[in-house]
Amino acid sequence: MNLAKFGDLVFDNVSFSWPNGVKVIDQCSFAIEKPGLWMLVGKNGSGKSTLFRLITGSILPKSGKIFCSLKPSLVYQNPDHQLLMPTCKSELMLCVPKTITYSNFKLFDLIQSALEKVDLVGMLDRPIHTLSGGQKQRLALAGAIVSNANLLLLDEPTALLDPQSQNSVLKVVKKLTSTTVDPITAVWVTHRPEELFFL
Repeated sequence: MNLAKFGDLVFDNVSFSWPNGVKVIDQCSFAIEKPGLWMLVGKNGSGKSTLFRLITGSILPKSGKIFCSLKPSLVYQNPDHQLLMPTCKSELMLCVPKTITYSNFKLFDLIQSALEKVDLVGMLDRPIHTLSGGQKQRLALAGAIVSNANLLLLDEPTALLDPQSQNSVLKVVKKLTSTTVDPITAVWVTHRPEELFFL
């Protein structure tokens, strides 16, 4: 069966069990047909992070098929586990695909554009340790943009943030997924049903 005709990301009867025999994903089927913000809610330990690992290909299903025509990028719950460099500029330069050669001017343009898309204009040389939690999470989103990812896998991205920072991250994700020019797909997983009201 040609799964590509069903969408950009398709799970067809996918199951996965850990080596100890614990079944985490059982005959899971869904399709994401177009860009947008999609949210999955499940309690802790229900397999949400495992689902992301299946999408990225870091683990393989025991049965069923997965089709993904998009380039995924994981955004973790704690941005401190993701951000490695001392400044916003150096962090984003690290995210630029090594297979693509940019002139210095185009590279600067790419980084500035990514910061603008996540509402971090003027923070090019800002030390990362001085950023708020919400700003760090938005910088992680900028890193995904610079890497040319068009599928954001958001693993409880607001769980450690205050309400104002939560809203700032959601606002940026909504903007990235609903823009008329090159909108991206975002899958947001959470164990908190109240986050559905963000949509």
